[in-house]
Amino acid sequence: MNELLLSEQMSGQNHTSADVYYMNLAIAEAKKGRFTTKPNPNVGCVIVKDNLIIGRGFHPKAGLPHAEIYALNDAKNQGFDVAGATAYVTLEPCSHTGRTPPCADALIKSGVARVVVACLDANPLVAGSGIRKLTDAGIQVSVGVCQEAAYALNVGFLTAMQTGKPYVRLKMAMSLDGRTAMKSGESKWITGDEAREDVQTLRAISAAIITGSGTVMADDPALSVRSDRLGVPVAGIVQPTVVVADRSARLTYDSDYQLFKRSDVLLWREDLPSLLSQLKQQQCYDVLVESGGRLAGAFIEADLVDELIIYQAPCILGATARPAFDLTIEKLFEQKRFALMSHERIGTDLKLVFTKT
Repeated sequence: MNELLLSEQMSGQNHTSADVYYMNLAIAEAKKGRFTTKPNPNVGCVIVKDNLIIGRGFHPKAGLPHAEIYALNDAKNQGFDVAGATAYVTLEPCSHTGRTPPCADALIKSGVARVVVACLDANPLVAGSGIRKLTDAGIQVSVGVCQEAAYALNVGFLTAMQTGKPYVRLKMAMSLDGRTAMKSGESKWITGDEAREDVQTLRAISAAIITGSGTVMADDPALSVRSDRLGVPVAGIVQPTVVVADRSARLTYDSDYQLFKRSDVLLWREDLPSLLSQLKQQQCYDVLVESGGRLAGAFIEADLVDELIIYQAPCILGATARPAFDLTIEKLFEQKRFALMSHERIGTDLKLVFTKT
């Protein structure tokens, strides 16, 4: 229904350079909440009248007002009348009453003449009804401005709403020859400080982190967000739930590792698809896998990885070191292929981001 509605809204529609400019500002607003809004999506809003920005806002945290309300209040507090203005919103305004009233109703009541939406909301509670409510009220609606960037900002939430499973990122740090640890298990550190700092961002946008029992026993990781360089206080970041995959039952909740000092750690001994289904039910829409080669290989083999993130260090560890992906592929046609989406240098390391083909 969303795709049909989007095509109907965009047919014959020409978005101006001004629409793109203001929507990029709304996306910048949305990014201000990307570490704090879980499980809610990141949304930004900019209100423009007579080529002047009169209001800005973003959704900061679940339970607090949405971006449109902050932007409308910002305009009001500055003494501006929003009647006849254009509101640029990164995600379709909600049309239902949840923990907050419908934003579509607030926009209608405000008297705005036009609403420009970057991306439709795949949540079944919205799914086009916000757009319909606005148009039924006589408001001109444009959809699809900067859609790709807006979708990327909420890819976990939107994927979960569309497919019923979280968006899974698998992160691996490896050598040039694809090794993640020495034969003994020694792995600290293959990549540099800058790459490890970048991983803090991945953790901060994730609602859950999955690791394996072998990684816990070898490294005793904390898997927490602890960086003070993310632009928001660590105390304000929603810490991801940690799941330890332990099908061999090597660990218990009383095991003497730092993860088990947390109240939210989950020991999982069933299959991976069931785990992802469980996490979706718990509103964990962005999932990060940080593990050794065995669990990473299992995720790859089960075709459960949406995004593969490789931090590659300029070193060679040799044939006896542990491989990044512990899985067996007998025939070339069985290979697991990904599409390269981006690459960048981080310190002395290379960061490669791939998605499923």
